[in-house]
Amino acid sequence: MPIVDPRTGEPLTSDSQADAASGAAQGGSQAAQRDDLIIDVDRSNIQQLLETSMQVPVLLDCWAPWCEPCKNLMPVLEKLTREYNGAFLLAKLNIDDNQDIAAQLGVRSVPDVKLISQGGLVDQLQGALPEKQIREWLGKYFPEPEGVQESPEEQAAAALEAGDAETARAIYSELAQQWPDHGPYKVELARTLVAAGNPDEARALLDALPPEERDAAPARGVRASIEFGEEAPSREALAALEGRDDSEARYQRALRQVADGQYEAGLEALLTLMKQDRAYGDDAARKTLLRVFDALGNDHPLTATYRRKLFALLY
Repeated sequence: MPIVDPRTGEPLTSDSQADAASGAAQGGSQAAQRDDLIIDVDRSNIQQLLETSMQVPVLLDCWAPWCEPCKNLMPVLEKLTREYNGAFLLAKLNIDDNQDIAAQLGVRSVPDVKLISQGGLVDQLQGALPEKQIREWLGKYFPEPEGVQESPEEQAAAALEAGDAETARAIYSELAQQWPDHGPYKVELARTLVAAGNPDEARALLDALPPEERDAAPARGVRASIEFGEEAPSREALAALEGRDDSEARYQRALRQVADGQYEAGLEALLTLMKQDRAYGDDAARKTLLRVFDALGNDHPLTATYRRKLFALLY
């Protein structure tokens, strides 16, 4: 029986071609046992592949030899397929060699990744998305596999937390080269450059972003970090404040804490200053709190905590 595309109703293969299946995986458990998790698909085995999707979901990666983003995406999909170890198969369709199949599947640009289950289209991804976003997408349909290695983003975050800005910078430098059209990687690279003591290089990187990314919250946050570093007192100036407990001294110490990445201590100092001397510097403590929130980003736990504290103090 010919298999039809579930969206168009058009046949993908004929009966004779279906009989010529090339030995694609026969079922999920068998595929995992034989390590037949990644296959090439064409007219000779598309029939059997779609039948296999009745047993185990299939990621159909539609790609082309001339497509550079496809070349970046494919190893990420292969890595994830092996990590999920049989939860789904990865089938790779060269659209140049299989234009009729690509047309019937509605492929208009590549890369185009389709999740197929029970012979039908469940969802799809278009464009070369980074590993983190693909993991999030897969997480909607499959339990996270055990023993998964940290993603590059997680490794960079751990390095920054440990004070190893150079390792974080190296990770994001590689990611930005691999995914040149993914602006968030350039923003995070700028963040690591600030942490590594290269604010001018970070600012130049941000300035080169498209306007919609340059003016968005993540990039504004990195700029705020640069500004804190420029505004904070030097070590010598900080030492000169030793023993002083006036509003100016407390404000300058808070700036230094924020610039050094001691965000919680800096936020707490600013909140305390706001409670005790709201008029200082034309409400400088409150305005600086908002700038720190911008630097940390809305998703940072400290932002949520201190926004609540600020709201409670104001109202």
